[in-house]
Amino acid sequence: MGARNGDKERRPGRRALLLGGAVAVVAGGAALERSGLARLWWGLPGAQRPRVAGAVDFGGARWLAASPANYRRADRPDDYAIDRVVVHVTQGSYVSAVRAFQDPGHEAAAHYIVRADGQVTQMIRELDVAFHTGNRAYNERSVGIEHEGFVERASSFTDAMYAASARLTARICGRYGIPVDREHIIGHAEVPGTDHTDPGPHWDWDRYIRLVRRAPA
Repeated sequence: MGARNGDKERRPGRRALLLGGAVAVVAGGAALERSGLARLWWGLPGAQRPRVAGAVDFGGARWLAASPANYRRADRPDDYAIDRVVVHVTQGSYVSAVRAFQDPGHEAAAHYIVRADGQVTQMIRELDVAFHTGNRAYNERSVGIEHEGFVERASSFTDAMYAASARLTARICGRYGIPVDREHIIGHAEVPGTDHTDPGPHWDWDRYIRLVRRAPA
């Protein structure tokens, strides 16, 4: 979960989303596959990056918008370089995480939520600064990924979740040139100033980094 700070971030609730298949977006009368759209926006000059309703940055993800109160509009990586992926655990269900991230009073949300069954939901564009770590500088430099479940339950972290999250993280690292290592892929508990413990002792970091390295970037 996220936490409140000078960026108007509050102690989080959890974030969540469902996953979908390849979806099409209608723009100017033409249907653009979302995954194709994701490959287009980040290669363009900052001021001209498209903001197409419902577009996602990870092919196959389902879009569910977070409340604008839970993130800050930006134009990353032009205004803020992205060099971290932060792993979170929702401490609740996918549904409760989505509800929290869509609540303007929650004041926290992550870019993505990965469900136990491997479905991925995007709630904030990678262009924008999500309030997910409780540390303004880390929010500006990172992409946050929530995982459905509880830190104290090893059973929360399924094979499907690890595989889907690893593919997502590999894509993010490839897009921004982020090294695939534990210095750049961190848990919420490792963010300076946090009092959060996620992803907790049952998250298998060795397995996760191995899967990210094997996944296509």
